Amino acid sequence: MMELDKDKFKIIGCENADADVIVRPNITYWQDAWRRLKQNKIAMVALVMLCIIIFMCLFGPYLAKYKFSDQDMSLIDKGPSAEHWFGTDNLGRDLFARVWIGGRVSIAIGIVGTLIEILVGCIYGGAAGYFGGLVDDIMMRIVEIIVSIPYMIVVILASIVLGKGIGALIIALCITGWTGIARIIRGQVMQLKESEYVLAARALGASSNRVILKHLIPNTIGEIIVYISFDIPSFIFAEAFLSFIGLGIQPPDTSWGAMASLAQPKFQFYPHELMVPSLAICLTMLSFNLLGDGLRDALDPRLRQ
Repeated sequence: MMELDKDKFKIIGCENADADVIVRPNITYWQDAWRRLKQNKIAMVALVMLCIIIFMCLFGPYLAKYKFSDQDMSLIDKGPSAEHWFGTDNLGRDLFARVWIGGRVSIAIGIVGTLIEILVGCIYGGAAGYFGGLVDDIMMRIVEIIVSIPYMIVVILASIVLGKGIGALIIALCITGWTGIARIIRGQVMQLKESEYVLAARALGASSNRVILKHLIPNTIGEIIVYISFDIPSFIFAEAFLSFIGLGIQPPDTSWGAMASLAQPKFQFYPHELMVPSLAICLTMLSFNLLGDGLRDALDPRLRQ
């Protein structure tokens, strides 16, 4: 076979080729998830909106000219103005300050209630999925019985029994709400419990509690984060509904639902009093849901490229 004359050939475009540089940089799962989340423009807009809302709930009352509890009977039911940016309510209180104070309560209830649900649901679902067999059957039948009872009826009855207030409201909302995350965690644990690192932990003598808390549940963190982003707005809406019908936050405390409840009878005459808290609820829930959609896509390892 005739040998090729190497002098007649020239390498073009790879003079300084370096395989280590050409290869895609090694990034972690969370770095890749953040990269894909940033590519989702809608999710990023929702994240910015949530940051603004939370910032205003924390510092908005200090930016107002009046305290949220200050009353001025000469300024009852005034519309938005340079003095009162969102107007005033039926007692002459500044709505700008009140809407951010109410946002603190509504969002705090959403976050605290969700964390309680996550804690209970992860432990319950993790135990059911890990032990399996008869234990899983009994625990899941209990969950099915709880789920079969209408959620809002349980919440309303619990609110009546426990009384009115922030603590009682959170307990009432959490009584049956943990079943959703319990089912999710159970399914994930049942898939993960036969993994090599779990078998290795068992072989080294790790207890069941350690395997569940240190190995199984941390590997479901993606599903937990997505669940949190969808569960917080559910709590905010439930709180607003209960406060709207008089079973939630009571004066002198306030929340977005309580503000909407006070403004509803006068909507035809003073619509701004109802529109301000309603718009805050809508924007917050929409932002959480859009962010949740983006997180679900970003944290899905099947979409990793």
